[in-house]
Amino acid sequence: MEFKLGEKVVYPNHGVGLIEQISYGYVDGRSERFYMLRILSSNLKVMVPQTNIENVGLRPVIRSTQAGAVLSYLEKGRSASHHDWKHRFKENSDRMRTGSLMEVAAVLKGLVALSRTKPLSFREKKMLERAKHLLVSELAMVRNTSEQTVESNIVRALAKAKLQMPEAGAQLE
Repeated sequence: MEFKLGEKVVYPNHGVGLIEQISYGYVDGRSERFYMLRILSSNLKVMVPQTNIENVGLRPVIRSTQAGAVLSYLEKGRSASHHDWKHRFKENSDRMRTGSLMEVAAVLKGLVALSRTKPLSFREKKMLERAKHLLVSELAMVRNTSEQTVESNIVRALAKAKLQMPEAGAQLE
């Protein structure tokens, strides 16, 4: 997979980034292409060798049609999560690392559902916030709208599934 200068991409667990530079260097005596990207939400700079793109899960931003599928997923169906905290946390962490927005949506939905039945641990609250941030930032960019509008759309979608986002103040006590 190749990216172009100025292209927006997603770096798993960090969000949308902009390819600001493409350079070449040598690794173990062979020429290698590197992508320098800046994560838009944090200004974090990341350099990714082209040969490592798949390993880190760097991907293009989703298409507008896929955005609808993500919201549809949040509206419908049940979300199953493991009863054991350790297994559930590992499963959710693995899902977040895939970089797939649908997997991030599954983590969000599962944690929101769980929060209705029992208090989330501190780490799960942080993961819920992270999943929400990743969903909101990418969907807002794809739909060319504000993050507030996307957040409202997510809350409405979850409400259709009879789920309610925990109060912001209650999430990170």
